[in-house]
Amino acid sequence: QVQLVESGGGLVQSGGSLRLSCAASGIIFSINSMSWYRQAPGKQRELVATITSGGRKNYPTSMPGRFTISAANDMRMVYLQMNNLKPEDAAVYYCNALSAYNDVGAAIPTHYWGQGTQVTVSS
Repeated sequence: QVQLVESGGGLVQSGGSLRLSCAASGIIFSINSMSWYRQAPGKQRELVATITSGGRKNYPTSMPGRFTISAANDMRMVYLQMNNLKPEDAAVYYCNALSAYNDVGAAIPTHYWGQGTQVTVSS
């Protein structure tokens, strides 16, 4: 099992920056990749960025180039650096881990989620 705790959200003015953090614990070695998602009110949750255990980074083409994902300490910490924030970036940001195993240790890929951290951008 993997536990995820996000931090770093808050209120920022348009044009400002935030760095979100995600602390992972539990069966870390089973993590294949970690991602950040976001969900704004009334909208579907969308993928923001992914980093694999090998360090490869992927960003959906729909995401702005203002966001950068990084990881440290063998995926125990994952970060999302967000620059030049805009009001449309306001959302709850969730950390996600894709593990090779489920809660009972079966080799079934399983997603784990954090509780989310709120990002508010004032115009």
